[in-house]
Amino acid sequence: MAESGAQALPDDRQPVIIAARRTPVCRANGVLKSLRAHELLAPVLRSLLDDAAVPPESVADVVIGNAVGGGGNVARLAGLEAGLPVSVPGLTVDRQCGSGLDAIALASRLVAAGGGAVYLAGGVESISTAPLRAHRNGAGDPEFFSRAQFAPAGYDDPDMGTAAENVADHCRVSRARQDEFALRSHQRAVAAAASGVFDAEIVPLAGGPGPGGTPVAADDGPRRGLTAAVLARFPPAFVAGGTVTAGNSCFDADGAAAVVITSMARARELGARDGLLVLGTDTAGVDPRLLGIGAAAAGERLLAAHRLKTADLGLVEFNEAFASQTIACLEQLGIDPGRANLDGGALALGHAYGASGAVLVTRLLAQARRAPVQGQLALALISSAGGMGTAALLEYRTLD
Repeated sequence: MAESGAQALPDDRQPVIIAARRTPVCRANGVLKSLRAHELLAPVLRSLLDDAAVPPESVADVVIGNAVGGGGNVARLAGLEAGLPVSVPGLTVDRQCGSGLDAIALASRLVAAGGGAVYLAGGVESISTAPLRAHRNGAGDPEFFSRAQFAPAGYDDPDMGTAAENVADHCRVSRARQDEFALRSHQRAVAAAASGVFDAEIVPLAGGPGPGGTPVAADDGPRRGLTAAVLARFPPAFVAGGTVTAGNSCFDADGAAAVVITSMARARELGARDGLLVLGTDTAGVDPRLLGIGAAAAGERLLAAHRLKTADLGLVEFNEAFASQTIACLEQLGIDPGRANLDGGALALGHAYGASGAVLVTRLLAQARRAPVQGQLALALISSAGGMGTAALLEYRTLD
């Protein structure tokens, strides 16, 4: 492992992720459509407390990302739903698609600043139950809109699909390469699911209408029968004559993911055997017209700060909102796209906006534990609406 440029923190201030869980990620308006955001997240929080043997009253805060919810501090609501004592507060973070990863970044900085405390951090999205949105017009009547404004007048503020086309054109990512990448994502996710790779990280949920519905224990997005020929038949979805299609774009999904993050010293007290050290995080801004490349800007800056090259990385997880921007970002960083997302990504699993960044970290911890290599470096990357991207640099380490 190459030596990091960051100054080492003492054990009582070095953040480490010792447990990570997620729900199944399922298509919006599908099997999880009866569950609101806090109802998706609460079972994950309960499972994390059990996994890490954390006394509920010792949790310092619940820090949760959410992008299209109804407000009202879903972190606090989910914490109470999970049975945490009323003394445990909650904080909800909105950096759109980056919200879940930014929540983990914030919690890691709180550990580094104060040391010793235990945080639950991650993200959640219930697109199925997200509220309708409206502005008031001059007469005070509602005018409904489909998405928030991400950039002011004077800037381009494209829809996500149009932005993906902008990136494909700007970075010269062909339709053939996008389709090839999407097919590989599905193939990897199908293989991972069939071999039980996801089982240990997923918290089953009661789906279907009413209490006690049929348990949902698996992602429903990966398509076993997908082929290159099928992908080639998809028409452009956003721009006439374009290359971005429904087949090489993610689908909207419901889901939640979270981690337990604390100091190395406290982790040992809890009996944790291993975890992912948070070596650093970064969030960068880019031109909103090319919002999909924000993750590359953050990743470049973060790796440079630690005097690392992408060849030093053992594991990489990138949120596959669109194949075009995933390929563009990874290649800008000098990462072969085939090295990332070993078990498939959001093209196959779906994109539960506020949760997706936390899903990346959950996947990295599972991968690191599946084939443990002491000191292995991992990078999580996600781009966000408005022209932003967040990156987190992690290191697998045994703690005994």
